[in-house]
Amino acid sequence: MQKLTNKEEEIMHILWKLEKAFVKEVMAEIHDEQPHYNTLSTIIRNLEEKGFVAHNAFGNTHQYYPVVRKEDYRKKFMTNAIETYFNSSYKNMVSHFAQEEKISAEELREILSMIENGNPKK
Repeated sequence: MQKLTNKEEEIMHILWKLEKAFVKEVMAEIHDEQPHYNTLSTIIRNLEEKGFVAHNAFGNTHQYYPVVRKEDYRKKFMTNAIETYFNSSYKNMVSHFAQEEKISAEELREILSMIENGNPKK
């Protein structure tokens, strides 16, 4: 599974949320700078070529839906990020976020509790 561009990821998040959608429905969910309809359609077709989405045809119109689960992509992306930026060390990753004050001591205690109890929350 390959890494997506930022714009492709944005579109995938919309498709994961909507579960299935026509290009115009995806367009309606974009709140930042909206691409031209044809540009968005091309991005979605590229996602289809990469194996992330498929479509149902309704005449000349296509309704797209994700075929890669968000959880599967997240797992692959996070694994690669941890390998690349934290030398495959989850300790280094958590330490980074603690140093950057992006995670609190209370959140760390919650994580420890989940690990000790074998009951991870998602």
